[in-house]
Parts: sequence; C-alpha cells; structure tokens
Amino acid sequence: MKGEPFKSPIPKNINFISMFYLKKTPGFVAKLFKDRVWKIDTNEKILYLTFDDGPNPEATSFVLNELKKVNAEATFFCVGKNVKENFSLYERIISEGHKVGNHTYSHLNGWKTDDKIFLKDVEKAAKIIDSHLFRPPYGKITKFQLKAISGKRLNLKTIMWDVLSGDFDPSVDGENCYLNVVNNAKPGSIIVLHDSAKAFTTLQYALPKVLEYFLEKGFEFRVLPDFNS
Repeated sequence: MKGEPFKSPIPKNINFISMFYLKKTPGFVAKLFKDRVWKIDTNEKILYLTFDDGPNPEATSFVLNELKKVNAEATFFCVGKNVKENFSLYERIISEGHKVGNHTYSHLNGWKTDDKIFLKDVEKAAKIIDSHLFRPPYGKITKFQLKAISGKRLNLKTIMWDVLSGDFDPSVDGENCYLNVVNNAKPGSIIVLHDSAKAFTTLQYALPKVLEYFLEKGFEFRVLPDFNS
C-alpha cells in the first residue's frame, strides 16, 4: 500500500468491518478531534498495543504470558470494577513493565450517560487505577465530559486509536482480526484489542500472530507515553 513501509502478503479486506465501525481511523477524524490522541507521531518501527475491558483472569493472563514470551510492552485500559475483583492481576500488569489506563469504573457509554454520573464513575475508577491515561468505553465521550476529565482535578489524557481489531465482534474470526491489524498498522499506530471473556477466543488466535508478524518486520511494541507527566 502506497506510503506504508511494508506490505502484508495477504489481500486486504473491505474498509468497514461489521457493526458499522471502521477498522482504520480516517485522518480527517483525527484532525477534527485534536483534543484526543489517535496515534503517536513517529517514523520509527514502533507500535502501541492497547487492551480494553480487563483485567479478566483468563484473557489478561493469556495476554501477559504472550507479551512476556517476546518482551513486548502494552497498555491496559482497565475497568475499575474488574480491577477491584482482580487486583492481583492488575498488580501483575504493572509489575511486568506494562502501563495501565482508566476505562471508567462501570464501562459507561458517555453518549448515553448523564454527565455527572459519567464523571463520578471516571473519578471512582481513578481512585483505584493510578494513571493519567483515559479511554472512553466504545470511544464515546462528549466534549463536556472530555474537558472535565482533562482538568486539574483528574488530569486525564484521552487516548483513542487508529487501528480497531474487531476482536469484540462475534462476526470477526481470529484470522480476520489478525488481518485487520496487520493490514492497517503503521509506525506509531495505537491498536485496540480486548482482554475480555467476550473477545478471548478471537484474541487467542490473533495476538500471537500479530506479535510474530510485526516482530519479524523489525517492529517494537511499547507502552504509551504518560502525556501529562
């Protein structure tokens, strides 16, 4: 593909994956919403794996084991209630050199939740998740909510993505999840996967292949920077 430093040997899928979401965030979207991070500006062969919705005993443990095998780093956007239920796993994420981020306490959709309720939920999660990084569940957050969480009280930086794997979609199997990632990721890409029970079967297949593919291409997997530090 023109402009990319490498090309997948496998034919590309269509630009949309099911449920009407894009697997690759268009450049104009990032330009319209400059108040959130979509990718990291670099020409180096660095990628940023992110995992949403954990920690989950089975899925997160699997992810950590796979990352450890190849010395890869990742950022985990954790749901507060899951951290409370699986705190030792949350501690393992940090102790193994990865980074964590706030994904609300109750996995709330910002577009469908009253502002006060949403902000209280984010703040509740912040009491248990020590991070200045935030990702809204479903990627949905209002301008008011974003401005509020980025203020002095919480000081959170909103992180989005430029590659959506589709592992949460039951109609996307492991192979197509893998293709969604390898056909769209470029240096600096922020890639979304899910360490959840719902995505686990797909993740089990796709993650090892994604790691192998990019490591063979000379890429590194790193944690996201702490933008507010």
